[in-house]
Amino acid sequence: MSTNATQALTTPNHFIPASVNDHVNVHGSLGSGRVIRQDRTTIGGIVDNNRQDASPRRATLRDVARAAGVSHQTVSRAINDKGEIDPETRRRVLETARALHYRPSRHARGLVRPGLVTVGLIVPDVVNPFFPEFIAGVIQAADAQEWQVVVASTQNDRRRELPLVRALGGQVDAVVGYLSHSDAELAPYAEGLPLVVVDRGPEPSAHGIVRVDLAAGVRAAVRHLVDRGHRRIGMIDCDAVCDPLVRPETFLAAAAEHGLPVGEADVVHTTQTMDGGGAGFATLRAANPELTAVYAFNDLVAIGAFQEARRQGVRVPDDCALIGFDGLSLGELLDPPLSTVHIDKRRLGELAVDQVRVLLAGETPPPAVLTPTLMVRGTT
Repeated sequence: MSTNATQALTTPNHFIPASVNDHVNVHGSLGSGRVIRQDRTTIGGIVDNNRQDASPRRATLRDVARAAGVSHQTVSRAINDKGEIDPETRRRVLETARALHYRPSRHARGLVRPGLVTVGLIVPDVVNPFFPEFIAGVIQAADAQEWQVVVASTQNDRRRELPLVRALGGQVDAVVGYLSHSDAELAPYAEGLPLVVVDRGPEPSAHGIVRVDLAAGVRAAVRHLVDRGHRRIGMIDCDAVCDPLVRPETFLAAAAEHGLPVGEADVVHTTQTMDGGGAGFATLRAANPELTAVYAFNDLVAIGAFQEARRQGVRVPDDCALIGFDGLSLGELLDPPLSTVHIDKRRLGELAVDQVRVLLAGETPPPAVLTPTLMVRGTT
């Protein structure tokens, strides 16, 4: 049995991992004993995660409109039998929809009503302590609206994002996701779906956006290290597709603003894990033994770097200061505790639900931006 399948779970009030098998399995009660399952051959069914691409694109409302030679509003009225529409036009639209095997989503069928809303939540990982806190924020905010939440993990594999958007999109009223794909890449999979993208960069988007001001956080970390008297600072960056180049470019720019002799050779790339942090610290110290401070991509990387420093006999912060990013409570367990740039993860989840609420009302919300805060502890 394969162990690389996407994990999924459902709530409304609990975080319960689903069983893992060769495919994505999303099960859980969605009210009144209804069960959601994904099936590989139908939208709303199982997505085969071992495939490198998604299944053939299903027909969208706009496809029907183009084929029938009418507006997408006319297609919606014809399918939902609402509003005044010429009988011949309705007949042509319905025949076209049947020919294209078009099946409207819950949202397109007008099934979004208070108390019946289900939100699909896609995260890259449920092991990293960052994401359970974010998920808890989404669940808490959704619960206040009497909504339900279905959660799925891509296990840090961006190839699973689009199939999950498609599969969940036919069964839920909106999707919130950590998605690395562009609007153009998402378009065929999210047609007519209220979608909120988390941690997207500042570029314009047709979807709801919730993002952390990463640049502000990086600048705060560098400024803090400079205020502590450090001139030679290195960075352990992440090789993941999330926020590509944002942090290393901002790190180098912030260092330049303070006149620090820091260049690309002072940035190493690794996985966003504790093991990756240890390897990154070892590489940095070997190449730049004169470094007196290290900024890490996230707290897990920083904790791994801390452990490697101890193994090498490097005293933190006396020989080398260390600062992370995310504000995980795990960092408080180090001795000394980890300095970090704190992200209010529950608030991030609340902002995502706020975006969903506006989208379901038929409006386009402005991007929501969360500014992280410096949390000075013992490692700096």
